Amino acid sequence: MQTDNKCLIISGGDFSPLPSEAAYFDYIIACDRGYEYARRMGVTPSVVIGDFDSSSQPDTDIAVHVHPVMKDDTDTMLAVRHALEKGFRQIFICCALGGRFDHAFANIQALTFAAGAGAVARICSPDTRITVFPARRMSFPRREGCSFSCFSLSDVCTGVSIEGAKFECDGLNITNRFPIGVSNVWVKDEIVISCKSGILMVVESKLYPGEHI
Repeated sequence: MQTDNKCLIISGGDFSPLPSEAAYFDYIIACDRGYEYARRMGVTPSVVIGDFDSSSQPDTDIAVHVHPVMKDDTDTMLAVRHALEKGFRQIFICCALGGRFDHAFANIQALTFAAGAGAVARICSPDTRITVFPARRMSFPRREGCSFSCFSLSDVCTGVSIEGAKFECDGLNITNRFPIGVSNVWVKDEIVISCKSGILMVVESKLYPGEHI
C-alpha cells in the first residue's frame, strides 16, 4: 500500500494551475481533456484514462486506457478507482470545478468514494480546496483571506471536533441534512479537525472582497 505517496488526477473541468504540492506527486493520471491540460502545465502523466468524448484520443507513448462512452463511471471516477487500485491513499484532483454543477458534484462523490476506501482525497483550485476524509484527525494551515466549512457526506459524522477556529466544537454529531458547519475562520496558525466516524468534507474558500466572518 502506497499510503504516504501522492497521486495527482488532472480532470477535465475548468483549467486551473497545478496544486502547491506539484513537486511531490509520485503518480499522475490525466482524464480525457486532462491530457491537454497536463501538456499545458508542462507535466507528463503516468497514464491517460477516459472515453475521449470531449477530446481526441492522444497519440503518445504514454499508456492510454480507453473506456466506452456508455459506462457507469465518469472519467474522474475511473481515475480514482485506478489510483486506489495502485494503492494510493493521498489523492489530489485539479481542474475538477467550474462548468456544469452536476460534473462538479460527481467529482465530490468520487472523493467520497475514495474516502470510503480509507483515502484522503482533495480537489484543488485557486479559490477553493475541498478535502474529504474518513474518521481521523487532520490539520489545516491558515489560509489568509479564506474561510472554511465542514459538512457530513455520510448520513452522520460523529464526534466532530474543531480546534483553533473562531467557532469551535468538541464531540459534535453532524448530519448531511443540516449545514451547521458552514462559514468558519482560523484564529490560530492551523486548525485541527477530527471525527470519530463517518466521512467529513472540509471546504476552504476564498472570501470575496469586503466579506467577513
